[in-house]
Amino acid sequence: MGTPFDCSFCMKITSAAFHISVSALSGLPEESTPEIVFAGRSNVGKSTLLNSLTGLKALAKTSSTPGKTRLINYFLINQEFYFVDLPGYGYAAVGQEQKAAWGHLLSSYIEERQSISLVVLLFDSRHPAMESDRAMINFLEFHERPYGIVLTKFDKLTQKEMAKTRRIMESCAAKAKFIVNYSSFSGKGKSELLAHLDHYIR
Repeated sequence: MGTPFDCSFCMKITSAAFHISVSALSGLPEESTPEIVFAGRSNVGKSTLLNSLTGLKALAKTSSTPGKTRLINYFLINQEFYFVDLPGYGYAAVGQEQKAAWGHLLSSYIEERQSISLVVLLFDSRHPAMESDRAMINFLEFHERPYGIVLTKFDKLTQKEMAKTRRIMESCAAKAKFIVNYSSFSGKGKSELLAHLDHYIR
């Protein structure tokens, strides 16, 4: 699953700030800055992960209500590159028209955006590789986008469940550049993930 973890190459985040929210591709920033994209099902913990990675509790707004992130949100990191938070997918409670609009925005962005360096897929480790997650993996592989996987809420699993989840992910995401077990509560996996991200910014 890509290069082995070496903390000597961990990314150091010294600054992070909200940059812009966009609802259409026409509003995206110029493609002169690398973008690391975070995607996942609604309520998988993307905002929590971004806050954990940057050490800023209120950088990305978190909510207990799935489907709250409806825009593409850009955060400028170290004045050098962007973290990009995509709308969550797979939430059934919104209307079909809304779901279609989000889906079009997300898919068009991934298909057309040339400044994407890496897509980080977040999966809930308690429910690995749901149908919508597998569809996203297939979509990224079809468009030959490099991607890595972060398994959130990993600290909620037993050792047996951890091993099972890992086997499932390695089977259905064989082309993933990395698979990181992450706990925003304890910080486990943070240094490893930053080391992987650093590789795609250098």
